[in-house]
Amino acid sequence: MFNYVLLFQARNAEKAMTTLARWRAAQSNEGARKEQERRPYLASECRDLRKAEKWRMQIIREIAKKVAQIQNAGLGEFRIRDLNDEINKLLREKRHWEAQIKELGGPDYSRVGPRMLDHEGREVPGNRGYKYFGAAKELPGVRELFEQEPPPPPRKTRAELMKDIDADYYGYRDDDDGILLPLEQKAEQEARERAVEEWLAQNEKEPESEEEIEATAQKPIPSQQDIQEALLARKKQELLEKYVL
Repeated sequence: MFNYVLLFQARNAEKAMTTLARWRAAQSNEGARKEQERRPYLASECRDLRKAEKWRMQIIREIAKKVAQIQNAGLGEFRIRDLNDEINKLLREKRHWEAQIKELGGPDYSRVGPRMLDHEGREVPGNRGYKYFGAAKELPGVRELFEQEPPPPPRKTRAELMKDIDADYYGYRDDDDGILLPLEQKAEQEARERAVEEWLAQNEKEPESEEEIEATAQKPIPSQQDIQEALLARKKQELLEKYVL
């Protein structure tokens, strides 16, 4: 009986050791597998589209986790600043992976991808690109940055303004579009028709009677000398009115 108990205990210990060995082996294999599947430091080193998508999703999960952590204002100023720096670093890395995915023939996430993670942060005027998340928005010195007015946009120099001036600016190629010329021809035709109608309306008078024609014919026609004398008399009259008080 005693020997049976010892044998039973030995078998249990052997089973336990076997189970422990299997667990350790599994952990070792998992650690080795994780080490082998470590995310590349540079996105340009990855040439597989599926793996690039995988690393992008991994970064998104890390960002979501850290954004949830930074909502806790009791973490302390230094921890909050560190978390905010890590989130911004992950956002830059995510953009690098999205650019690599686009280069490998994948979707352009800068246009079609959700931007919820970016919109979680606020951008300080003048510091383009760096964002503040959660409790980092209330850190000393950060709130004052958001209250400042953004700097005015820089004024363009004359040379920069002249870069956009070409033949289209002066309208030299307006007739080449095939739209303006037919409209001008139509407007010109309508204006011509209106002018003809107005001229006809002004010249539509009743014919003069015979007496008016005879009276007009009996009026003497002034000669060239009569015209010169009339002009001279008119000139004298104008000079008298101008200089005689």
